[in-house]
Amino acid sequence: MFSIFGVPVDAAYHLVSGFTGILAPVLGGAAAVAAIIAVTMAVRIVLMPLSLRAFRAQAAAARLAPQLLALRQRYARQPERLQSEMSALYRREGTSMFASITPLLFQWPFLSVMYLLFRSPLIAGQPNTLLAHDLLGVTLGSHWLSGAGPASIQGGVFLGLFALLAGLCWLSSRLARLMAAPAVVPAPAARGTGVLVKALPYLTVVIAAFTPLAAGIYLLTSMGWSLVERRFFFGRPAGSRRDQGAQQPDRR
Repeated sequence: MFSIFGVPVDAAYHLVSGFTGILAPVLGGAAAVAAIIAVTMAVRIVLMPLSLRAFRAQAAAARLAPQLLALRQRYARQPERLQSEMSALYRREGTSMFASITPLLFQWPFLSVMYLLFRSPLIAGQPNTLLAHDLLGVTLGSHWLSGAGPASIQGGVFLGLFALLAGLCWLSSRLARLMAAPAVVPAPAARGTGVLVKALPYLTVVIAAFTPLAAGIYLLTSMGWSLVERRFFFGRPAGSRRDQGAQQPDRR
């Protein structure tokens, strides 16, 4: 664990442990899992203003994409003029090239602390007791390929986790494709971007395969929350595009 995160991880550990103790009389063995989910959701709620700011920046970038493409084509041989015109466009629209990146960078330390908490066997030099709890008889500190192996109850729990993560990845990839604007970028770039958009979310499944079950539960909760946020903010892009297409006159 990086020392810079030592104190925040320790504080988060005591928070989740205390919440687990509160839930134990009601939920019994499921208290730790419930605490992981609840605290993860609480952190995401606190970070929601940053998420919404990033989504607004992404929507602005999609809206400006045709104009940016036109500027690149017009000033392809004048890089200084191109940069000046792009900066002016961003200023007029009240945004910037990095508007969607900055909020994500501010979120990163908080999400890293939560991830490190659920994957670290030691907290402040002491055993991470959260990992001693279990889900359906599988300890939260266990790994997919450790212990009884994939062909066991433990393996079945992990496969269920992977299936849920893969489902969220598919939904996230689909929503990202719906929000993309492939018509305003050159065909080769569009194909490359499309492959990346499809594949990138599935890295979460790969990460979960090499982390403790507790970290997998955190990733599932955090990713599910992100998907709900994006769905809430962007609404029904597919339907709106069909409606826009229906309103366009027939040029045949």
